[in-house]
Amino acid sequence: MSIRPPPELPNQLPRPPGEIEQLQKVWKRDRGWRALTQVNNTVIGLWYIGAAILFLVLGGILALIMRTQLAVPGNDLVGHDLYNQLFTMHGSVMMFLFAVPVIEAIGILLLPAMQGARDLPFPRLSAYAFWAYFVGGLVFFTTIFFDLAPDGGWFMYPPLTSYEFSPGLRTDFWLLGIGFIEISAIAGAIEIVVGILRTRPPGMTPDKMPIYLWAMLIVGAMIIFGFPPVILATALLELERAFHWPFFLAERGGDPLLWQHLFWLFGHPDVYIIFLPAAGLVSMMVATMAQTPLIGYRWIVVALLGTGTISFALWVHHMFATGMPHLSLSFFSAASMAVAIPAGLQVFSWLATLWRGNVQRATPTYFLLGFFGVFVLGGLTGVMLAVVPYDWQVHDTYFVVAHLHYVLIGGMLFPVFAGIYYWAPLISGKRLSERMGAWACAIMFIGVNLTFFPMHIAGLLGMPRRVWTYADGYGLEIYNLLSTIGAFVFAAGIGLVLLDLLLHFRPAGKVDTNPWKAGTLEWLPQDEYAVRSIPFVTSREPLWEKPGLREEVDAGRHYLPGTLSGRRETIVTSPIDARPQYLLRLPGSSGWPVLAGVGTAVFFLSLTVKWTVVAVFGAVVALVSILKWLWEVDPAPSGKLFDVGGSLNLPDYMSGSSSHSWWSMVVLMLVDGSIFACLVFSFYYLWTITPSGFPPASLDLPLIGSSLGALIAWAMSVGAMIVANRALRSNQTSRVTVAFVLALVTLWIAFGASLHALLGTNLRPQMHGYASTAYTMLAWQGLHAVLLTLMAGFTMVRLWLRMIDSVRRNVFDNTRIMWYYSAAQGVIALLVMHSSRLAT
Repeated sequence: MSIRPPPELPNQLPRPPGEIEQLQKVWKRDRGWRALTQVNNTVIGLWYIGAAILFLVLGGILALIMRTQLAVPGNDLVGHDLYNQLFTMHGSVMMFLFAVPVIEAIGILLLPAMQGARDLPFPRLSAYAFWAYFVGGLVFFTTIFFDLAPDGGWFMYPPLTSYEFSPGLRTDFWLLGIGFIEISAIAGAIEIVVGILRTRPPGMTPDKMPIYLWAMLIVGAMIIFGFPPVILATALLELERAFHWPFFLAERGGDPLLWQHLFWLFGHPDVYIIFLPAAGLVSMMVATMAQTPLIGYRWIVVALLGTGTISFALWVHHMFATGMPHLSLSFFSAASMAVAIPAGLQVFSWLATLWRGNVQRATPTYFLLGFFGVFVLGGLTGVMLAVVPYDWQVHDTYFVVAHLHYVLIGGMLFPVFAGIYYWAPLISGKRLSERMGAWACAIMFIGVNLTFFPMHIAGLLGMPRRVWTYADGYGLEIYNLLSTIGAFVFAAGIGLVLLDLLLHFRPAGKVDTNPWKAGTLEWLPQDEYAVRSIPFVTSREPLWEKPGLREEVDAGRHYLPGTLSGRRETIVTSPIDARPQYLLRLPGSSGWPVLAGVGTAVFFLSLTVKWTVVAVFGAVVALVSILKWLWEVDPAPSGKLFDVGGSLNLPDYMSGSSSHSWWSMVVLMLVDGSIFACLVFSFYYLWTITPSGFPPASLDLPLIGSSLGALIAWAMSVGAMIVANRALRSNQTSRVTVAFVLALVTLWIAFGASLHALLGTNLRPQMHGYASTAYTMLAWQGLHAVLLTLMAGFTMVRLWLRMIDSVRRNVFDNTRIMWYYSAAQGVIALLVMHSSRLAT
């Protein structure tokens, strides 16, 4: 149920003296070296975008070297070994260090402004995600200069990448180097999902959300469920390489195709994780540039939801040539065709909106038109590849390379560059150069088509992917030469955009401009504190509905015109009807996220080169920094009600499902559960492809007695947490402590019994795929036991210091959620391991 708008403006003029000065003081940005400790979304968003563009340039340079090598037959500019490193790093950098980070970065920058909020709910989490990504990404890229860059392709198929065929550190740099990027992406997704659900302005119900918010909410959910498969896959392959656990070795009960299933369960949704935010940007810009509301708003929301859902049923699209049953191929072929329907619906909606409106002739429009041309062609070749016999003919040829780049460049890069020209005035207060932008768009459009259209023909003529040279006389020379020329033309267009930014983009302080006459909230006057006051929203285009809204908001006539607690603040609203619930006190600048991010990167990269001591040091730095920043972000409730305007009185603290903290923990458990679900999938997949029994008759099954003991211990642990929860409601601190200790003891008893259930048999993880997956489930449970021990210690210390009680209990609730989940996971793991008894 939506809430009614206030009958009059919540706050009247004149505003109290000193109100805006206090707001400016609280949100003042640090200068000098302390600028590195900033956590404000505008600053972090800009840094994030800048870093992503840096990696775009670096990945592009690698592509130019490859294209130069392929310009003529028999070229010897680079050898085959370096070429393998180049194409692996190019794909990895573009997908993991540019494409996904840049869409999250744009979200971090724009979402608070589009919601009329002061910031996202976890600014330090965004800062941590950035520093882990930036530091780790730079170190990862430098491996190319030391002959340590991965060389197995950005997809890293085993057995080529297993320890037997890829000794050394190259593959390990990819497997562990990607770890910090995965953590960064998950952290960004939690921030985005909770931010959209809980910090929208009053009145902004789902039917009034800008399309971009819908796109980012869906993409956040896709990251939550789409990244866990690749997180698990990288962990399994690293375990195989380090300890010879045979997940992907067919001779010992594994299967290399398991990697492909896990990787493409991530890989194909990842294409839409990249595309959907760009589609959201296009929807926003099309409506503004046409000066008319978007046609088919509800249908576009349905299309976004449909695309996100269907994308998880397409992963076998990449495995048509692996010898799967024809029935399976038919299903995934149909799904691959069906995903074109929601994409086509959006394209027709955009074209209809442009047709109905009065289109502004400006650089964003030109890039949008380029997007239509390039992306639609890429989508058409995608439908061609969905036809199984056709896919068999062009699989692993340059036809697929052309399709991939048409989709990614057309579907993401052109909209992002349109967005740069569209939203640059939001940060700098003025538009970029129209002349340079128009030329850049034209050059990029010519370059992308000159580069990749000939690749379709070269692929149909039989040119394979990932080859470092080719012989002459096969008719491939002209197409490769054209592609090389086109690559440099395309690079020149990107260079012109970067030059435009260098010459004409400077972040400003207060920005009060709306050059495109847009109707959405990000074009309210912005300062370091974001908006002066938070408006009540009654439509999708509030600035069009109420032309005077910009002046009212900037005068402080809406909600929260100043700072009520003397800290950074924003309003938390309910997830559906956007009803104001409480005043969120936001943390300020801090060096702890920087140290945590750097420590995380050091941990993963040091593990790669077997620097154990350095890795432990990095882990300790990251852990201590995270605990220190978490210590500061659950301030005590004041017990007061704060008048945010219009006699709307809000508390400054809530717990349970009303708390944004509770929502973040639930989202994190969804990530955790998705990783475990992929592990269970791996177990049953290996079972289905093992003809000799799973496990074979020579291996024991886990001990029943120890497993039953573990189940009883898990039940006791959960019971103890239930007792602790009830005791906390009545502030019985000593009883809470006793229950917590009992829960912790029974937790470790449960883990010990589960461990004995395996060690008490002849099962060892190096012996067979069954054993390796069983021990991995146990190791995953052990990791949870360690984390719960740390969380229990953290919680009990706060309890003893009287920083937790029946009201101030978010830290306790988060630990309790994790405890219940871990117990359920432990029980399921035991049941899965014993399910093999059903087949005996």
